[in-house]
Amino acid sequence: MTVTLEVRDHVGTIRLDRPPMNALDTGVQDRLRELAAEASRRDDVRAVILYGGEKVFAAGADIKEMQVMDHAAMVGRSKDLQDAFTAVARIPKPVVAAVTGYALGGGCELALCADFRIAADNAKLGQPEILLGLIPGAGGTQRLARLVGPAKAKDLIFTGRQVKAEEALAIGLVDRVVPAAEVYGQALAWASRLAKGPALALRAAKEAVDAGLETDIDTGLTIERTWFAGLFATEDRERGMRSFVEEGPGKATFL
Repeated sequence: MTVTLEVRDHVGTIRLDRPPMNALDTGVQDRLRELAAEASRRDDVRAVILYGGEKVFAAGADIKEMQVMDHAAMVGRSKDLQDAFTAVARIPKPVVAAVTGYALGGGCELALCADFRIAADNAKLGQPEILLGLIPGAGGTQRLARLVGPAKAKDLIFTGRQVKAEEALAIGLVDRVVPAAEVYGQALAWASRLAKGPALALRAAKEAVDAGLETDIDTGLTIERTWFAGLFATEDRERGMRSFVEEGPGKATFL
C-alpha cells in the first residue's frame, strides 16, 4: 500500500510510502482520504501523526500523471484532490505532521492540514506550482495564507521558492525544528501526550478554533460558548473537575 495507518497506544500514524519521493498521485490522494476517514471514526485513535519516512515527507504531485490531463479531466480531479486533503484537515483529533526532507507542493499542503508541524533541521518546504504555470490546488492558497499571513504566503506562492527549516520556523510555517533523527520521536511524544487527554474536549477545541477562523468574532464566540456548555454533559468534564477538587490540577486521567 502507498499509504498506511498503524495504530499503537491510541496514536495513529498515517504513513506515506511511495518511494523515492512520496509523489502524491491519484492513488495516494484517494488512500489519504480513506485513512483520514478511518482515523476519524476509530475510537482507538485519539491522535494522529502524518509521516513520510526518514528521508522525505512528500515532494509534491505526480507531474507525469498530471501532464496528460486536460482541463476537463482536472475539473473533476481537482475536487477529489481537495476533498482528500480536507478530510485530513478535518480529522476531529489532534494531528501533527512529522516533516523530513522535502515537503513541496502537495507535500507542503498536506503538512498544512495538520494542527502542529515538527520539521527536521534539513527540511525544505514550499509551493513551487508557479514554476509549472499553475497555482497550488490542494489548499495552499488558503491554508498557507491563514497560517503565515497573506504577504508571506504570496512570497512563497509567487516565487515558488523553497524555504529551509529555520526560515519556515521564523515565519510560522512550522512550529518546531529538531535534528532529523528526532522528528518522528518528537511527533510521537506530542501525539501521545494528547492521546491521553479528554477526547471530546480536544475535538471541541479543534473545531472551535478552526470554525472560528472562518467567520466573524461574534459567530466564533457563539461556537465557543456552545461547545463549552455542551462539555458539561460529558464524563470527562466530571472526571477532570472531580480530580481537580480532590487531588489538585493536572492529575486527571481520561482513558
